[in-house]
Order: sequence, then C-alpha cells, then structure tokens
Amino acid sequence: MYLTAPQGFMRQASVFCLQQNSDVPCLQQPSYGRLASMKDVVALVTGASRGVGRGIALSLLAEGATVHVTGRSRSDAEASLGGKRAGSLEGLALEAAALPGRLVVHHCDHSNDAETERVAEEIRAANSLDILVNNAWPGYENMVEDGDFTWPRPFWEQPVWRWDAMIGTALRAAFMMSRAVAPTMISTQRGLIVNISFWAAQFYDGNAIYGMAKAAADKMAADFAHELRPHKVAAVALYPGLVRTEAVMQNAEYFDLSNSESPRFIGHVIAGLWRDPALMSKSGRVLVAAELAREYDIADVDGYRPVPLSPADFVKS
Repeated sequence: MYLTAPQGFMRQASVFCLQQNSDVPCLQQPSYGRLASMKDVVALVTGASRGVGRGIALSLLAEGATVHVTGRSRSDAEASLGGKRAGSLEGLALEAAALPGRLVVHHCDHSNDAETERVAEEIRAANSLDILVNNAWPGYENMVEDGDFTWPRPFWEQPVWRWDAMIGTALRAAFMMSRAVAPTMISTQRGLIVNISFWAAQFYDGNAIYGMAKAAADKMAADFAHELRPHKVAAVALYPGLVRTEAVMQNAEYFDLSNSESPRFIGHVIAGLWRDPALMSKSGRVLVAAELAREYDIADVDGYRPVPLSPADFVKS
C-alpha cells in the first residue's frame, strides 16, 4: 500500500492503492457475476468512516472496485474529541489495506455544499463513476442530550437540530451529490445511484423526522430513476436490516441480533445489483437487501443468510 502524498490524511483527498490479493468474504455470488471482477468499476460511498457506509466501502474494495469515500473524522482521536461515534477515515484505510481494490479518501463535511461539490469535482475530473451510494447520515448523533433520550419524543418536542441533520444535511447531501455526478454517469450511459433508506419511510418507527427523511429518500430515488431511465442509469432505495454497526454493538444488550447483518453484507448486495443484467427493471423501486441477497445467492461474511424484514415486522398489532 502507498500514499500518493506525504501529508496523508491532512490532504483533502488521499489515494491508497490496495493491491494485495484477498478473497471476497461473500460466500456465494450470482452465477452471472461469479467470475466478474469489479476492478474496472468506480464507486463513491458517502459517510464511510463508520457504520453501514464503512461496510459498503470495504465490500466493494473486496470485490476489486476503486472506491471513493467521504467522511468527517480523519482519525479515531479526532472523532472522540469531536464527540462523534467511533470510526474514522484513517481506520477505514488500515482495515482496507489487505483488500484488492483501490481506496480514495476525501475528507468532507456534507453539511457544507462546497465540500460536497469539491468531492464531486475531483471525481468528475477523472470522468468515471459507476456507482454512487448516498449513505451520509448524521441523524443518529446526540440521541441523549443532557441525560435526556430525546429520540422518541413526539414531533412537537423534537429538537430542531435533528431536522437539520436528517433533512438539511443527509437528504440535501444525497440530492447535491447525485445532482453533481449524474452528468458523468449520463455521459457513459451507465450508472447506479443507491439511497440507503429504511422501513421508517413506510411505517412509524419511533421518530417522525426520521420517517420523513427516509420517505423523501425513497421518493428521490423513484423520481431520479424516472428522469435517468433514457440514459440507462438506475436509481433505487435500498433497505438494510438490523446492522451490527459500532453503535449497535456498543448497546448489544438492547438488541436481538439473531437476524442481524454485518456492515459488509449490504455492500456485497450492491455489487450483485450492479452485476444484475436486469438492473434497469429494478430502477425506481424500494429494494430490501436481504431479499436481493436471496435472489443473487449471497450470504453474509459469516455464512448466515439474513431473513428479509417485511411490513409485518413494523405493523403494531
């Protein structure tokens, strides 16, 4: 592994070429993709310093892709000083070192449109982007304020900053990044935009703002798909299940993890979706990662095959 610049993470974009051979941890892949390397595929995953985004980036790197990532936390020390959850771009690069793909790190705060645009401009300069995963999500931060767990409060008692985080930052960032890179995909007549979403878009899941943000992410993908279809670019909303992120594992005693997913699982599903000859027929739809995994014969990294969640899991009796 080498750095293109001695300043490493102090540069806004640092490139890591990860050339060691490594087995893809997905146990089985679809028959049409089993021998299809992603070495010529370029992806961008926003919000990849931790959680689902980090897992997606690692999975795509394991499949051989070039993966651009964004994140706010350069190092774990910086994350802890800033009051953020564990996870950093530096840690991601260390974990990715044994994987065959190529990692390109962009330090970026998506609450600032200029930083989002800077990342997009660096990608446009290379004139190559196949997959965009809109994952950046500051909405789970500060659930406890001054000892008070504010997440489940009714909407009239919700702090306004939570709206700004979920709508003004996460949802806006998904739109702004998609808007900025769509012309690159259109120029090559291929591409896939994935909005990471959840069942809260369709059913009440404990927080009204959360539900509105996810519903908007689904609608964004559907309307993007309509406008991109003539250009052979797909857009979908993709639902994970319960993911064993750092935050979930820190509070594991409060969760039933028997049907949970590793953070990398959904990344291998995205790789399968990209390889799918019927991708355009799925464009505009809400897709469930575990359902796609069954279709593509993809298991999680530990061999487990998660059971897809369904509306019945969210409808109160």
